[in-house]
Amino acid sequence: MAVNLKGKSFLTLLDFTPLEIRYLLDLSKDLKSKKRAGIHGRLLDGKNIVLLFDKTSTRTRCAFEVAALDEGAHVTFLSNSQMGKKESIEDTAKVLGRFYDGMEFRGYEQETVELLAKHSGIPVWNGLTDGDHPTQVLADLLTIEEHISKPLNKVKMVFVGDARNNMGYALMYGCAKMGMKYMALAPKELWPDESMVEKCKLIGEATGASIELTDNVSDVKGADVIYTDIWVSMGEENKLEERVKLLTPYKVDMDMLKTTENDDVIFMHCLPSFHDFETKVAKETTENSNLDIREVTDEVFRSKHSVVFDEAENRMHTIKAVMVSTL
Repeated sequence: MAVNLKGKSFLTLLDFTPLEIRYLLDLSKDLKSKKRAGIHGRLLDGKNIVLLFDKTSTRTRCAFEVAALDEGAHVTFLSNSQMGKKESIEDTAKVLGRFYDGMEFRGYEQETVELLAKHSGIPVWNGLTDGDHPTQVLADLLTIEEHISKPLNKVKMVFVGDARNNMGYALMYGCAKMGMKYMALAPKELWPDESMVEKCKLIGEATGASIELTDNVSDVKGADVIYTDIWVSMGEENKLEERVKLLTPYKVDMDMLKTTENDDVIFMHCLPSFHDFETKVAKETTENSNLDIREVTDEVFRSKHSVVFDEAENRMHTIKAVMVSTL
């Protein structure tokens, strides 16, 4: 069965079938091989793309810009628009849709990216919202396939930390779609919304995926992937002390990796990560509040198990695949 994604927005993996996700992963591999071989395509030649940012970024902006330029597109980075201030989201979408062939949005509300897609008339790509991060998960799936020999539907992924954040939800969606074993390891106060868990379990009935929630660290046994994220997302800084207290028992360390009883377990992180005290935020938080905000130890982050920088690079290749396939 042929896959045609032209004109489709990329807002959440819940909107895509396993076959369509498989197509995007295979296209990513092909585009990555060509870039490694020094082959630059013209698949986006003449296309104009706007990157609309309400949240700061390193990987997302760079990945979109480099991926677009690799294939011949022109890019506008827009971080100071009047959207939501002097102009409605709907009006902004209609204006940008007249200028551009595709649009990326990185910001807060999932509703914003949905409204942009509804009113712009062009493909819109979700670069991150508070509720989802689908481009990251696509890169994660590609990275897993590069480092784990077994097929995705045999892989057990454990997400450790705040399972209600955008990565907790996005990974659960991706695992459900691809028939994987997904486990959220978190204190019960930070478990994902029950309705979304049930939705993913329903998807899993068709794909073979399993969705589990636990607060017991020993349940990581048999994991192929240990995945974590920072404990406090952008805009939630006032919850720092509470999160550190809740999540310190779930810090990813070598003992946790050993508990998997899998010598080949890989460690993943969407980045940025607090793994040492070489950042201003980690250093000042420790000095001023006596709080250790590291969600993973430096030993794990720099270990042979860590594939975080392969994962970061794959953002570019999978984002390129999304743009090429939808434009």
